[in-house]
Amino acid sequence: MPIYVKLFGDLRKKIDPHISGTDSVRLEINAPEVDRISDLLKKLNINENEVTHIFVNGRYAGLKKKIQNGETVALFPRNMALLYKWYFTREEDE
Repeated sequence: MPIYVKLFGDLRKKIDPHISGTDSVRLEINAPEVDRISDLLKKLNINENEVTHIFVNGRYAGLKKKIQNGETVALFPRNMALLYKWYFTREEDE
């Protein structure tokens, strides 16, 4: 079972530089080496400093959060920063 990824804003251009519109890009990633969000970013060639908010199954998460097959990860770029960090606790796994 894959990991489902939704890319928003400028991060969509990492997959398709000619993309237009406002819809997110949805991917299915089959990669057994992906254990955490940081691994997923490396797999997608996205630098950690390009991402401002991460959600795993709708819950605010951080770079150390473990992910499993079947989960959905949403990634938002810096230019779409929101106030989540002030109101929600970021989930991390050590």
